[in-house]
Amino acid sequence: MIIIKTPEQIAKMRVAGKVTAQVLRILESKVAPGVTTAYLNQIAEEECRKRGAHPVFKNYPHYRGGRPFPGAICASVNDEVVHGIPADRQLQEGEIISIDFGVIVNGFAGDSALTVPVGEVDQEVARLINTTEEALLRGIKQAKAGSRLGMVSSTIQTYAEKNGFSVVREFVGHGIGENMHEDPPIPNYGRPDRGPVLKNGMALAIEPMVNMGRPEVFVTTDEWTVKTRDGSYSAHFEHTIVINDNEPEILTLR
Repeated sequence: MIIIKTPEQIAKMRVAGKVTAQVLRILESKVAPGVTTAYLNQIAEEECRKRGAHPVFKNYPHYRGGRPFPGAICASVNDEVVHGIPADRQLQEGEIISIDFGVIVNGFAGDSALTVPVGEVDQEVARLINTTEEALLRGIKQAKAGSRLGMVSSTIQTYAEKNGFSVVREFVGHGIGENMHEDPPIPNYGRPDRGPVLKNGMALAIEPMVNMGRPEVFVTTDEWTVKTRDGSYSAHFEHTIVINDNEPEILTLR
């Protein structure tokens, strides 16, 4: 069931979105060669405590009944698409890291992600990052009351593929509110005339995952980390938004 948020609920979501954006901005600034993803995770937990927020990913139930997620952030490096588990591995010059982060504040969730280069990266890798973020922003522009959700999905897919990349099919965006994951699911591909009609007060977490190579992915033996099947790099960007009469409101702008 798709839940329409009241103005009071949206006000609370703005707070959660702001906290999410603040912490992600700090994490982005800490990415550098030699830094570990465990250290980034530690920073995220500390910043949550300072703000009275709960890091919603920590101990989040497994989507297929496996072990809960152990980190406050998803830290996915290079060919890791999503759900990378923070660890003691040091980031290296030329790599990329996708950081997905969410909180619960006053009973409402915020969720956002970005991909950050570690030092200098290859020109094509930089183009992957820029294309993925632009695909997200173009998709968000289509999220208007009266439009179908498929317009968002189709816009993301078209832009990514026009630039020579592919979009992941198995993992998608989602509605968001009192729960991190609510209806509707939001694919990053599809036809513009499909999906529910968007209405004022719908809150969505739109998150394209774009691969340099083919779209196929697999889940590793840690039960969480998703990798590209062909070993190509993958980028991930996400914003929490609310539909209104005019342009959609982005709650997680950094």
